[in-house]
Amino acid sequence: MDRRRLVFFPLPLQGHQTPMLQLASILYSKGFSISIIHTNFNSPNPANYPDFTFHCIPDNLSESEASTEDLTLLLHNLNTNCVATFEAILSQLMSKFDVACLITDIIWYFTQAVADSFDLPRIVLRTNNPSSFMAFTYLPLFREKGYLSAQGTQLEEPVQELPPLKKKDIPRIYTRFPELNDEVTHKLMETTKAARGLVFNSFEELEGSSFTLVRQHFQIPVFAIGPFQKQVKASFSSLLVEDRSCIPWLSAQPPKSVLYVSFGSIAAIDETQFHEIAWGLAHSKQPFLWVIRPGLVRGLNGRAPLPNGFLEIVMGWSRIVGWAPQEEVLAHPAVGGFWTHCGWNSILESICQGVPMICLPFFGDQMNNARYVTDVWRVGLRFEKGLKREDIEKGVRSLMVLKEGKEMTQRVVVLQEKASLCIEKGGSSYQSLESLVAHILSF
Repeated sequence: MDRRRLVFFPLPLQGHQTPMLQLASILYSKGFSISIIHTNFNSPNPANYPDFTFHCIPDNLSESEASTEDLTLLLHNLNTNCVATFEAILSQLMSKFDVACLITDIIWYFTQAVADSFDLPRIVLRTNNPSSFMAFTYLPLFREKGYLSAQGTQLEEPVQELPPLKKKDIPRIYTRFPELNDEVTHKLMETTKAARGLVFNSFEELEGSSFTLVRQHFQIPVFAIGPFQKQVKASFSSLLVEDRSCIPWLSAQPPKSVLYVSFGSIAAIDETQFHEIAWGLAHSKQPFLWVIRPGLVRGLNGRAPLPNGFLEIVMGWSRIVGWAPQEEVLAHPAVGGFWTHCGWNSILESICQGVPMICLPFFGDQMNNARYVTDVWRVGLRFEKGLKREDIEKGVRSLMVLKEGKEMTQRVVVLQEKASLCIEKGGSSYQSLESLVAHILSF
């Protein structure tokens, strides 16, 4: 029997592309053929996925537009620029193959109208988690109530509509064009309601109450089939070159002794924060592996210069790289903690490896995610009052060597076990995946 074909369209950002390609791999293992449509901006490497066919479309972004500095503008431009070229390639694929459905990132909102014009079912993947997705759906209400303009001590006030969030945890994407923010958010919410299904890289045992809220709000089939990374071989979708020299270095360190520090592929800090982090790590005297990628420090091209005297202090018990193979690092026995920007993929990877966290959220869903890590699952800590070296030193030691950190490790190991059980036969994610396959085959 010929395999039915699924067409995927990932958003060209690391935190979006990786789970989309993982989902494609999962559904390939269920008997579907896979075609990937992608932009030339941040395009994946087809050689890493020999079983898929790849189709590149021009995104017509100028050099200045192909920047993640203003994410809202980038997302708006992508949704505007890709319509005609996407429609043309989808038409070609449909004339050639028996396409069962289109699976896109939820942020590709223009694709709903294209799918409708072809009478093709569209399913969307939301690459962050259901709790933060609900926070995004509440944004118009939060704006109306004045929550988004909260300042000072008001930021610590609870959001009654969505506990355990505080006002400072409400998703924010900083942009020069706030009206575009509203437009992008509104369009993606409306086109999600018109989709034939909504997929999350999460699992019921972790976020059951949030899934209940999503189902009530959207009234479309919702599939909790994560963690994706536990169902596929290690992914090869990194958009940055990985420095694998850190793996043999980790292998020379004692078990659970190393703090892994990485703030993702987009987040940026200022030079003062960079120096506070450096000295906090140095004074903690705990071994660390720190990812300092180009662009981490705002306004500096290339890798930021470290403070004078820093390397002399940490030489011998630290390692600094430009980018790391994160899944492999978190799975390494030497890693005992993860200082993260709280992107959803990173949090899920940390949970899957039983590694407690230090949270440094920057934008979007990250503040929401950090609140769940610290207050709901209680598997991490957060510097609630800014970045000061003495607080960093204390926090690192608390996580890595003190009783508080040991208790967090015990709790995250319980979640790790649940993440493993849910994908086994009869588990919640296993059953949800079976439902998704049956749903697609019913089209």
